[in-house]
Amino acid sequence: MQTQLLTEYPSDQISIYAIWLRMLARDSSDEWDASIMTDARVKHFWDGGLETARWFAKEVDGYDGTAWDVYYLYGPDATWENVPAPLVGSGGTIIREREKLEIEVRALIGK
Repeated sequence: MQTQLLTEYPSDQISIYAIWLRMLARDSSDEWDASIMTDARVKHFWDGGLETARWFAKEVDGYDGTAWDVYYLYGPDATWENVPAPLVGSGGTIIREREKLEIEVRALIGK
């Protein structure tokens, strides 16, 4: 995604929060590959306990489970009261939905 989106949109108005999860047995905070997103606008976080993944599944997606390999897109007018809103777009897997994500980003930043 870095090559497809971040390089094309160098705006400092874009922020990305990558939350890495322990979903597979080999996943660990020592083993994740942050080099796949080295752009300075990407902030990396580790959630080994899956708290954020469960919270987003329940509060944003409306189901009891774990949200992973998904994206949530918010615009500059988004606020976070109980749940961040308004949601501009979301989808998963990120790779499968990359064209949809690109269309949503383009619409959001007016390109």
